[in-house]
Amino acid sequence: MTLQDFNWKKLQNGSDIRGVAIAGVPQEPVNLTPEVSQRLGQAFVAWLAQKLAKAPQELCLAVGRDSRISGPELIQATMSGMASQGSAVLDCSIASTPAMFMSTVTPGFDCDGAIMMTASHLPFNRNGLKFFTAQGGLAKPDIAEILALAEQNDFAEAATVGTIEARDFISVYAQQLVEKIRTGVNHAEEFEQPLKGLKILVDAGNGAGGFFASKVLEPLGADTTGSQFLEPDGMFPNHVPNPEDGEAMASICQAVIAHQADFGIIFDTDVDRSAAVDGEGQELNRNRLIALIGAIVLQEHPGSTIVTDSITSEGLNQFIEGELGGKHHRFKRGYKNVITEAIKLNRAGEESWLAIETSGHGAMKENYFLDDGAYLVSKLLVELAKAKQAGRVLTGLIANLKEPEESEELRLKIEVEDFKTHGQSVIAQLEAFVAEQEDWAIVPNNYEGIRVTCSAPQEDGWFLLRLSLHDPVLPLNIESNVAGGVEQINQRLQGFFQGIEGLNLSAFKAM
Repeated sequence: MTLQDFNWKKLQNGSDIRGVAIAGVPQEPVNLTPEVSQRLGQAFVAWLAQKLAKAPQELCLAVGRDSRISGPELIQATMSGMASQGSAVLDCSIASTPAMFMSTVTPGFDCDGAIMMTASHLPFNRNGLKFFTAQGGLAKPDIAEILALAEQNDFAEAATVGTIEARDFISVYAQQLVEKIRTGVNHAEEFEQPLKGLKILVDAGNGAGGFFASKVLEPLGADTTGSQFLEPDGMFPNHVPNPEDGEAMASICQAVIAHQADFGIIFDTDVDRSAAVDGEGQELNRNRLIALIGAIVLQEHPGSTIVTDSITSEGLNQFIEGELGGKHHRFKRGYKNVITEAIKLNRAGEESWLAIETSGHGAMKENYFLDDGAYLVSKLLVELAKAKQAGRVLTGLIANLKEPEESEELRLKIEVEDFKTHGQSVIAQLEAFVAEQEDWAIVPNNYEGIRVTCSAPQEDGWFLLRLSLHDPVLPLNIESNVAGGVEQINQRLQGFFQGIEGLNLSAFKAM
């Protein structure tokens, strides 16, 4: 592949870079090669040197990767590109995305910048890069600037090539979590091992999260017998490492029951997302996970605003505001959107200690607003240990959470070239349609698409239609508090959508 006419912009995926790194999948040509990765390493050095007003030779950068099979070759090329500019590079090998950010703020490392090579839960043939400075993850405009520098390819080779030094940073990061849990539980008799007597399973899905069992849980005294898929394997032979995947969640739930464990933990590939399972084998995911960490946060910070994405349930809203006395700020989909909104609220004087998306991306004010699945789980483990001491169960914190009877997400494909304009037109037409329905009402203060309350007794629920962040798709979320309610709402919506051109409605038939 020649880079002369290469489409650098196609690598941008919001605030990340994503590409195809392994050949063999039809209609997916490789566009993330070692040559491209080397150029991206050079571009990040040039961008960072400019931002920090430092010479490239003064920079120290850390690089880590997940378990993808393309990782070793691509990370080597990226580090080679950085070192060619004279920068010092720390090769952290297998690591997690949150750990790579922490390399920029941990004393003794204090890196000027860091890169995590990952494509999160995407298939084995993909890979990508996430970039960090001590201020956090880079934003969309930053990525565009880095890609523009890569395209220009105006890099002067340094007189002296920078060093590349292997460093085991994941152990340093794991020790930070160990200390956090010890001080959080503050057990009078078992300070060093506050999880003693608890059986806790980890499912890393063969991603980068296997360290949590051996480097965090075991030093704290937990029995991790029955943990599964801890070994990194970039072909992901057992299940997709994704807490939102039904098969993945079923696997960890079954393991908890089979081993009679007290708790189960599942991570995505690069450990920036997580979910959990209670001792009964019940999922602590999506609304339940938000409610649980929300209850913990509101114990510590009464009245705090909790920012979530747009598809959280009405029951969660009532729980946060009615039961816990907090404020629920339902914002847009996209973990960056949710985190940025929480930071913005704090700056405006509205205290917000938690930003969390239903996908499992959770970020806390006390932890740099970093979406860190391992840190989120550590907060749950502190509460789990305290509950055990007091003879309680952790899920007692969410006993009063009202959950919907039914929920469904349909993805309506837009078959028009200018899909964003068409999608916005569909949403506007739906607003007009809803205005004509006596028992439907548009929810105020909604930041994304249209959210509608359905008050008819046979429906008793809500739906949200929004435009996907990146794809030509209109996701439709429907929830109901009564059996058969989703289908009732669904049928009325189908009547509306039948009259709209440029939409593929096959998702309705698949229900």
